[in-house]
Amino acid sequence: MIFFIVDERLGIELPDRPNPAILAAMNPTKLVSVALVVACECLALSVPSAADDSAASIAAGGLVPRRETRIVMAKEVLRISPTKIVVDYEFRNDSDQDVTTEVAFPIPPYKNEFPEGDIQSQSFKTFHPWVEGKPVHYESEVKATLNGKDVTGLLEADHIDIPTFGHFDDTTEDAQGVGQVLVPDLTRLSKPVQSRLIKEGLFEDQGGVLFSLYTVHLQYHWTQTFPAHSTVRIHHEYPPVVGFEMMPVETFKNSSHHTEPGGNDESARGQRDDIKFLNSFCPDPPLLRSAIHSIENVPAESGPYAYPRWIDFILTSANTWKQPIEDFTLIVERGRSEVENAHTLVSFCTPQNAVVEKLDADHFQVHLTNFIPASELHIGFFDLPEARAAPKQK
Repeated sequence: MIFFIVDERLGIELPDRPNPAILAAMNPTKLVSVALVVACECLALSVPSAADDSAASIAAGGLVPRRETRIVMAKEVLRISPTKIVVDYEFRNDSDQDVTTEVAFPIPPYKNEFPEGDIQSQSFKTFHPWVEGKPVHYESEVKATLNGKDVTGLLEADHIDIPTFGHFDDTTEDAQGVGQVLVPDLTRLSKPVQSRLIKEGLFEDQGGVLFSLYTVHLQYHWTQTFPAHSTVRIHHEYPPVVGFEMMPVETFKNSSHHTEPGGNDESARGQRDDIKFLNSFCPDPPLLRSAIHSIENVPAESGPYAYPRWIDFILTSANTWKQPIEDFTLIVERGRSEVENAHTLVSFCTPQNAVVEKLDADHFQVHLTNFIPASELHIGFFDLPEARAAPKQK
């Protein structure tokens, strides 16, 4: 089912090139990316494809058991907003015996892709679970790989913290206020040890700073008992890692008219990629028309762009429990626009083409029973310009 939410307010003042302040407000961890945009503006370069000024979302999901399919997910209520993901479960054990298993929250594998990545966000360090209303103490299980090879032992032998890439820190400044990159776990090691880590391919020297090259595989987990013929209620929440892009009005027009640019040059390929990306949110014609109207009715000095954000959520992780989910509810909250003088439209493809119920102006619900997820969620939040009021005549 194609689902859209159209706000009747139309129109935002946007510059003819992406405003670094806007991009920083949308994702404050992208400071170096913003600096690159500023540099481009200073050089008066033309605006690149939308994908060039973007950040990817990170698709996390729900809780999974370890090799345990006797427990029924009797109920799941999933709440998604641009600032928080909240999940409430009711797990039921219908057997005659208590079931004790490890419950895990797997983190998508990540690398230290400075400046594109934010380690705290990538590792979902703010994940918090509760069982029956009480906070849960969970453990961390971590592994490092390099070109498919397990290198955990090599890093642990030198006491390098794997999830943080040696307590990597790029937030400090020297006495002159110049940004510094610190890797304490490496700088305390002797030069021969550092050279060995470089030779083994775990790190590379970039101007005197050793940057990690390995991939982190992390999950949080705890031991959970599900009593016989009983229901256990588990709650967890975390801020999502939100993706964002700059999207030109031509993308909305091409999607609305079902046209694709011809040719195989870089510009045409980029435009086709933009159209495919926009269509991944299942936008309806009214949403496309509203977006086009909003973008084109900004002041003449402004640019023809929208700033979509999106959240990805892994629904199919629920299939590791006994299928199906007996009662599933998805609630999407519009949230506030992160761009000044803008309003937000929401669009996404609903699971199993389900009907959407409007709870109020900013909350929208999908409800399914006996649900077996077959795909993941990809939810778009389109920040669109609002026309400024005309100045009053004196």
